Amino acid sequence: MTKTPETRETPTFGIEEEFLVVDERGRPSHAAGAVLDSVDDTDGDLQHELTRAQAESATEVCRTRAEAVEQLDSMRTALARAAARRGLRILPCATPPVAAEELPSITPTPRYRRMAEHFGATARTTLTCGCHVHVGVPDPEAGTRVIGHVRPWLPALLTVTANSAIADGLDTGYCSWRHRQWSQWPSAGPPPRFASHAEYEGIVEAWLRTGAILDRGMVYWDVRLSENQPTVEFRVADVAATTGEAALLAVLCRGLVATVLGRGEPPHLSNEVLRGQLWRAAREGVTGCCPDPATGEVRPALEVLTRLTEFCAPALEAAGDTAFVREGLARLARDGGGADRQRRRFAARADAADVVGEFAVRG
Repeated sequence: MTKTPETRETPTFGIEEEFLVVDERGRPSHAAGAVLDSVDDTDGDLQHELTRAQAESATEVCRTRAEAVEQLDSMRTALARAAARRGLRILPCATPPVAAEELPSITPTPRYRRMAEHFGATARTTLTCGCHVHVGVPDPEAGTRVIGHVRPWLPALLTVTANSAIADGLDTGYCSWRHRQWSQWPSAGPPPRFASHAEYEGIVEAWLRTGAILDRGMVYWDVRLSENQPTVEFRVADVAATTGEAALLAVLCRGLVATVLGRGEPPHLSNEVLRGQLWRAAREGVTGCCPDPATGEVRPALEVLTRLTEFCAPALEAAGDTAFVREGLARLARDGGGADRQRRRFAARADAADVVGEFAVRG
């Protein structure tokens, strides 16, 4: 029997986080590889990233929010302890608050070296850290339809963890400077509204032919089909300042997928309009304004996120996430998002090192 949206099982999910590895002054380090190689056993998986100033963590497949938070906490702590043994720190900020003295070196794997050679300054100067949420879907065709339905909500999701206001010692004027920086990659940004999975594949193949991507792992849309798991992968967000905010983002993504899975034609939304909406969300963050998917009108981001929780209410309730989401949004309304907290810390002395001291993970 085909399950209705009310009886469908809650999808599984996973979270990937990218971190900066910085020295005691907050400058990006070249020693992420040594830190990763010396981490004590922990839940989840730890991985190298494009530059030697970054480290990545990935949870196992999770069924509950508690599982995910436990793994996120474990991996952040293990990384912080390994870094501390080398006089370094793990920083969950989406751009470096303190400027590097030199460009971060590329992690010496064949794939990353090829990327650096092919994409030049885009690869060598785009030092950003994101949070990626995977949500299980039955098959690529269903996943492609899900992408169409979640596209209008991407600006609101971007605001949840916007955490890159201070970069290279300056206030950028954006809450998610990472999103603006990441848009330099030719395959980044919002995906179009696909008529079918075949159209999705056609674009990817065309990119491969032109060299806009070197492999399928370089499809960098803000939401895409994963190449390695049967999931839709949300890539729009900054790395979260806290594991609680990462979990908030993840359960909202899961609730959204559970709500739209199995629906028919996605809403029509021009990609150029969506790009403008994402720009507004990146600029203002969770305590500012972003477009309402229902009307396109700009409203307070927290109001739009409340609308999202109402839209996903049955799915959030089925997963046991309703109270957690309400508490998380109330906390953001009270304390601000990562970008707001960066700005408050920076404003005291205009010293980006203060942001590093506030945000670095404690081991």
